[in-house]
Amino acid sequence: MTTEPMTTEPTTTEHAVAVLGPGGTGGLLAALLSRSGHRVICLAQERTADALRRTGITVRSPQFGDFTAPVEADTELREPVDACVIAVKHTALDAALTRVPPEALGDALVVPLLNGVEHPGRFRARHRPDRVAPAVIRVESTRVAPGVIEHGSPFTEIDLAGDAVPRPLLDGLAATLVSAGATARVVKDETAALWAKMAFLAPFALLTTRYGLPLGEARTLHREELESLVAETTAVSRACGAPADPAQALARYDAFPPGAKSSMQRDAEAGRPLELDAIGGALLRAAERHGVPAPVTARLVAELRAAGH
Repeated sequence: MTTEPMTTEPTTTEHAVAVLGPGGTGGLLAALLSRSGHRVICLAQERTADALRRTGITVRSPQFGDFTAPVEADTELREPVDACVIAVKHTALDAALTRVPPEALGDALVVPLLNGVEHPGRFRARHRPDRVAPAVIRVESTRVAPGVIEHGSPFTEIDLAGDAVPRPLLDGLAATLVSAGATARVVKDETAALWAKMAFLAPFALLTTRYGLPLGEARTLHREELESLVAETTAVSRACGAPADPAQALARYDAFPPGAKSSMQRDAEAGRPLELDAIGGALLRAAERHGVPAPVTARLVAELRAAGH
C-alpha cells in the first residue's frame, strides 16, 4: 500500500466532529477527540444519547489510561460539522443513517469506518462524492455499557482514504486524529486500503464464527481451512487490484493472541445480527465478478446462513 507522510502537523485548532454510533470504536474516538479539545456530537438512540449527555464517555485503556470526557449527544445531526465518523455496523446502517440528514452535513467529510468493501459507493450516492473518505481502523475496543468503553489493544491505527477527496482535507482530518492520540495516516489507494483489511478480516471472522472457537484453537484445529480461506481471499484481493501476501497473512494470524475472537464471533455469541453479507457475501460477489474460485469461503458462508445467521 502506498502512503505519503502527513503534510499537516498535529493541530490544537478545535474541530466539530459528529460520531454516528458511539460504541466500542466510535465511543473511543469520540472520547479521545473530546479530551484533546475538539467538539464532539454523538448521534445515537435517545436512551444512549441521554446517558452520554449526563455522564460523558468513560474509557478504560492500557494505551490512553482511564479517563472520562464530556460529549454532546443527540438523536439526529442538526447543524454543520467538519467531519462525521460513521461507526455503526452494516446490520444497523439503514436505521442509523436516518440520524444524519444529508442536508445537515453540508460540506462535511463523511468517514465510514465499516467492514467490507462495498459501502463507499452507497455513501457517494447519498453524499458529495468528493467528501466521502472511507477509512480503516485497527483497534480492539468494546462498549460494555452506554458511555463506557474498554479499549484492549495497545494501538489505535487509522488509514484514511478517499480517491476523490482533496488531499488537504484528508491531511487535516489525519492531523485532528493524531492530536487526539491515534495513529493516523493518509493512503493514496482506497481499494488497497479496504482490501488490506478485508483480506485479514474475512478468514478470521468466518472461521472463528463457524466453529465458535477463539483464533488459537481455530488456527490449530482447522489449519487447512484457514490456509484455503487465506489463499482464496488474497486471490480475490489481487484480482480487485489490491496486493496481498498469503504467507504474510498466515504469519499475522499465528502472531495474534490465542484467545482473540472476531467481532462477528462475538456478535454470534450475543445473539446479534452478523455482518455476514458485508464480509463473506461481498467477498463471494467479488470472486464471482473476477472469476476467482472460492469454494471454502462459499461453504462456510452457506453453513453460517443455514445456522440462522
